[in-house]
Amino acid sequence: MRKPSDPPEPPELFSWEFATDPYPAYAWLREHAPVRRTTLPSGVEAWLVTRYADARLALADPRLSKNPAHHDEPAHARGKTGIPGERSAGLMTHLLNIDPPDHTRLRRLVAKAFTPRRVAAFEPRVRELTDRLIDGFAERGSADLIHEFAFPLPIYAICDLLGVPAEDQDDLRDWAGMMIRHGGGPRGGVARAVKRIRGYLAELIHRKRENLGAEDADDLISGLIRASDHGEHLTENEVVAMCFVLLFAGFETTINLVGNGLYALMCHPEQRARLQESLAAGETALLETGIEELLRYDGPVEMATWRYATEELTIGGVRVAEGDPVLVVLAAADRDPERFDGPDILDLARRDNQHLGYGHGIHYCLGAPLARLEGRTAIATLLTRLPDLRLAVDHGDLRWRGGLIMRGLRTLPVEFTPAGTDRASRM
Repeated sequence: MRKPSDPPEPPELFSWEFATDPYPAYAWLREHAPVRRTTLPSGVEAWLVTRYADARLALADPRLSKNPAHHDEPAHARGKTGIPGERSAGLMTHLLNIDPPDHTRLRRLVAKAFTPRRVAAFEPRVRELTDRLIDGFAERGSADLIHEFAFPLPIYAICDLLGVPAEDQDDLRDWAGMMIRHGGGPRGGVARAVKRIRGYLAELIHRKRENLGAEDADDLISGLIRASDHGEHLTENEVVAMCFVLLFAGFETTINLVGNGLYALMCHPEQRARLQESLAAGETALLETGIEELLRYDGPVEMATWRYATEELTIGGVRVAEGDPVLVVLAAADRDPERFDGPDILDLARRDNQHLGYGHGIHYCLGAPLARLEGRTAIATLLTRLPDLRLAVDHGDLRWRGGLIMRGLRTLPVEFTPAGTDRASRM
């Protein structure tokens, strides 16, 4: 029998109710068990780190390796960490799975594609894609903002960045869609999609290498090939794996940033109205701080990707054994009242906002500048072009995708006054 002084019962993790709103459970963990060993739905046992201070230290701790070789992996857990399907497809040698010095070498090469100058030069293309997608449903008066907007926008953008020919981009879109369905698609569908993407990327890299001298290509794949041909020691498998993880990480985070962000704004009409007034006045300051707040409040990445203890260490006063997996819960850390005033309040004007939405340390998300550009452009353009956007279903009818690392909606059905209609006549 529980005593009155005992802490409340621990919440159930990883249920559908938890997926809908994990924040009360994370608040319990922060208060009562900030570093807690948990059995995940896959059967893998891992440590969850939920306080901001512990999370920030863990993300930068070199004793927490990204290399799965350091996992003290029991038989029942084999192949159940990392990106689904990457092991069977031979796609393990990428930035999310390696440590220095290999991480330093590969990140330096890829970072050239994400400099502020390169990202700024890509802005007109992002605006063009955004407007084209909105044009596809603006006259209809309704849309699913995940499937028709938030999902295709980053897919086409990252395809352009990688150098995927326009005629192949719809195939990549279909395969990427299979990857993010998780339990919602056919059995084995994720693994098949990953293998198709791997096969396509290998073939595309081969074609680009053969034609490299015949064209002055400025895309990322061509840049990686040039680097591997000029002494940077990039193997073909490393090039394929790097392109795969850039595709994977480059679209799912932006889907969720746009989808979660738009939903949060529809749930907070006073904040949305402030942002729309600011945009109508031609101001950008609230949009800039607003994107950071949306990343903090209900960001696209719920947990940082897998880490493994290379030696026994202590996190938040708790002993973690060598070989144990550690998952830093970014969503919990970014609602920590010890770090943020009013953490459960959405405040688009929040200034002191050093959130962990894109990580911290040497594994800080390389594509964060591009994701921010896509998020700002998508949300600002949609709210400007369709100002009376509203949810078309009850909040309880929305479903969140089941998964461990990412947090995002399956669908986001909305209604609005169709473009070209006299809005006053419909009031």
